[in-house]
Amino acid sequence: MNIREIQTIYDYHYWATGRILAATAQISQAQFLAPVGLGLDSLRGILAHCIDAEFGWRTLWQTGTTDGFETVAADQFPEVAALTQRWAQEEQATRAYLSTLTDADLSGYVRYTAHEGTVRERLLWHCLWHLVNHGTQHRSEAAAILTSYGSSPGDLDFTMFLNGRPA
Repeated sequence: MNIREIQTIYDYHYWATGRILAATAQISQAQFLAPVGLGLDSLRGILAHCIDAEFGWRTLWQTGTTDGFETVAADQFPEVAALTQRWAQEEQATRAYLSTLTDADLSGYVRYTAHEGTVRERLLWHCLWHLVNHGTQHRSEAAAILTSYGSSPGDLDFTMFLNGRPA
């Protein structure tokens, strides 16, 4: 894995998230807040969880601490616009971080203690990949919810993203 490939994966990540956010902007406030029975209480809860994960992981990579996890809560986003704005800020911060990395950095280790007390050691590129994969899981949940509301985000496949990129 090299930094150019990581940046392509993150380009996809933000493209797909953008499609989810655009579809979310088309639903009602009641739908945004409605219970969905997926463990994260609502579409707002799912999307806030994704922001929290992204902020937490980026903070870990930059500072070596897990202090950034569980600091972003759904109630910080009373409406879709606030959530979309926060996503834009996190995207900018994560892209800025990625721009500082070299290929050699990707094979460095991230060491941390998980919330249950387990000490973990991961390659940085594994952590970077994990975050995008985590987003894919929750985007698929969000896409299903949005589709049930009549606001499908459309195809989110990586190949669709590639089809829209300049050659």
